[in-house]
Order: sequence, then structure tokens, then C-alpha cells
Amino acid sequence: MVVIDLRGRDLVLLPPPDWEALPTNELLQRLFGSHLPQRVAAQLGRDRRHGFLRTLPIHFAAVKQALSQQGTPFQVAFDERPSLPFLPAPAVEARPYQREALEQWLAAGGAGVIVLPTGAGKTLVAALAIHAMRLSTLIVVPTIDLLQQWRLALASMLQLAPASIGLFGGGDKDLQPITVITYDSAALYPLELRRFGLLIFDECHHLPAPTYRQIALSAFTPFRLGLSATPERSDMAHLELEELIGPEIYRRSPAELTADRYLAQYQEVRIEVTLPPEEQRRYSEQRAIYRSFLRRRRIAIRSPEDFQQKLIFLSAHDKEARAAMLAWREARTIALNAAAKYEQIEELLKRHACDQVILFSEYNQVVEEISRRFCLPSITYKTAAEERQLILERFRCGQYSKLVTGRVLNEGVDLPNCRVAIIVSGNSTKREYIQRLGRVLRPKEGQALLYELVTAGTTEEEIARRRRQSS
Repeated sequence: MVVIDLRGRDLVLLPPPDWEALPTNELLQRLFGSHLPQRVAAQLGRDRRHGFLRTLPIHFAAVKQALSQQGTPFQVAFDERPSLPFLPAPAVEARPYQREALEQWLAAGGAGVIVLPTGAGKTLVAALAIHAMRLSTLIVVPTIDLLQQWRLALASMLQLAPASIGLFGGGDKDLQPITVITYDSAALYPLELRRFGLLIFDECHHLPAPTYRQIALSAFTPFRLGLSATPERSDMAHLELEELIGPEIYRRSPAELTADRYLAQYQEVRIEVTLPPEEQRRYSEQRAIYRSFLRRRRIAIRSPEDFQQKLIFLSAHDKEARAAMLAWREARTIALNAAAKYEQIEELLKRHACDQVILFSEYNQVVEEISRRFCLPSITYKTAAEERQLILERFRCGQYSKLVTGRVLNEGVDLPNCRVAIIVSGNSTKREYIQRLGRVLRPKEGQALLYELVTAGTTEEEIARRRRQSS
């Protein structure tokens, strides 16, 4: 009888005593025959002291299946389906597309990625999955801000007391049968993962990062749900989500849900501003320095990874590369932060004096300048957690009608009454554009508006075009 157990961070297979002395290849053949996938077999190692087999917990389901197919008797020494000690009851009626998403996830064996726009109710899909599986559940979220937001949302949707849902991260270490944890904490405490029979990854495009992927590898449960509005990554690591979570099994776009009236009707408005002659001259000079360097060195920049590897790394020991990088940075700063944008911001704030408005900028110094000029509350990575929570709460309840921020509110934060977003500056990624659009798409009366301020005659025009592609 083979015993499957968890020891430390590994899944271990303890063979029968009379098989322990067998060479590894012969042992594997007796255990699995030809049924174990090669990629899993390649990661099975022999314990040097005791002779049993070790592998990553993520391979638990594959190991069990191969043993069964070979007809090898085995027993599991841990609870492989830790159940909830209570039965949650959904209190919210699911929309048709949410039911479809859940049904397709269940049909896929409870493993896969669901892609829905921001504001489309991914949290409710998660709540329905918890109810359907009735397993102890760990929800992994990217930021501390989302811990409490998920707790309150799940408590409301499943008719639970908020205190019955654990929080782990930002100083909290309360593990409950349903727990919300940050990616950082889950990566630091992998042994806690074995308490749960269902893993839900919010904003799952973070998971393939080198540190975070260990969360998926260290968990034995095959029941995994990935949620994201924008799973694609520029480094193509999103292809690893199929191994870490499961295949993409459902997707709806913002345009589809807007057409069906599940999201707010919205309009995108591009406003061009121009540089004064002196700034335009300075911009052109710096772009010429950068482009000349690329031509001389025959360097092609096609992605952020190319820029990092072919210019930033090179600039550490190459004076010409450093000069080119600094020229690129100055030209970009001039374009993205043109002074004329502040005039447009003033005009838009007057036009939408009675609306809730959120402003986004790529640069924290611009966030701070907008906040100072127009006396607006601001949130950046430097804002203390308590202050950030207070500002968000006041914005949600309407005490503040305007808010300016950097990248920290791109993901996940629920601002249901916000109707107007202004992109003062941004990068070229589709993800950032969709996330910021999502801040104004939650169902509401009237049309939502997304303004983009773009500096004419600069690379910002191309940046804006690329981030809007396929949105």
C-alpha cells in the first residue's frame, strides 16, 4: 500500500517496505507504469535518507490518477477535501453570464480561469463557487485594500458574519474556513495552504510571477478558480496559468456586457493638448538622441522586456546607453506631463462639478501636483493604509466627489458610484486601460465617461493607441 502524505513543502509517496530498495526507475515503473505524465515524472525525486519519493503538491491529482490507472493500492494520509463546517446560502441572484461562468467552471472539474470585465461581478462568481463546492476556501488577492473589501462582499453574498471570514495579511493572521489572504502572505506561508480545498485567485495574472507561482505549486488541491479582467501579460507568462490554475474556460468583454446592459453605457473621449514651442523643441531633441542611439547600435525595441534587457541593463555600464535612456525618460516626461493638461483638467472638473470623478496619472509627482493645484484628495503607494481606507470610504459615500491617484487603484477597488474617469497619463498596456475603464463601468444611471488627455505630436499618441487596442 502506497501512502501519500504532506511533509514540509513537499508531497511525499511512501512505497511498501519491500519496494523501498528498488532503483528509482524501477520503483516508478511499478507505481505508475506509463500512466504518469512525463512533466510530473521529471519532478519526482528520491529522498536521500529514507528512499521515499518527493514532488510538488500541485501534482497530487496527477499522482493519484496515475496510481489508480496502474492499479496500485494507495491511501491519502491527509484530508484532501477539507469541508466547510457550515453551509453558506447565496443571498444575491446571479446574472445569466455569471451562472454560465460557474457552470462551465464546474464542468471543467472545478479548475480554470474566468475572464470578466471590472464591475461584472467576479466576486459573486467566487461566492457561487464556494457555495457549490462547500470546501474550505482561500481567496488570494493582490493588495491589502482588497482584504476587507472581499470579506464584506462575501459575508453579504453568502449571509455570513464578517468576523467568520478570516483575514491574513497587513498584520492580520486570522485563518478561518473561508479566508482572504494577500499574494505576499500566501507566498510566505505555504504550509497554511493545506488547510483549504478550494483556491480562488483574484487578479490571477499576478500568479505567474516567480515568487507568487510558488503559491500554486505548494497547494495540493486541484480545485482552483482564477479571476481576472485582463489575464494577458506582456512577458507571455499568462500561458502558465493553465498549469497553475487550469485553462481559460469563460470570457466576456466589456462591450458585450455593456450591450446587454449589465455594465454602464460608456463613452471614450480623447482630448489632444499641444506643447509650447520650447517644450516641443526640447522633446524633439531628446527623442533624436534616443532614436540615434538605437539606430547606431541596431537595437529594436518591441516590448517592455526588450527595453529592460537592451537598454536599461546596458545603461549600467555603457555611457551612451545611459544617455539614451535619460533622453527617453525626459522626452516621455515632457509628453505625459504637458502643462496644458492642467488647463484641461480644470475645464473637466468644472464640467463635472456634480459628478464623482477619478483622475489617474502614471507619475506620483503629477498626482501630488494635481492634488495641490485643485485641492483634491490623493492616493499613491506612499499613502498610509488607514488614510487610504478613510479616503476611499469618503469617496464611496459621496463625502468626496473627486479623487486623484496613480497605479495603486488600477485593480480591484470597488467604486460603484464613480461615473467619470480622466487618464492624465498612462502606459501602453491594455490591462491598465481596461482596469481604469472598469472603475466607471459598474451599473448606474446615465452614461459613464472616460477621458484621455494626449499630447499631440509625441509618442503619447502611439501609447494611447496601443492601450486602446482590443479594449
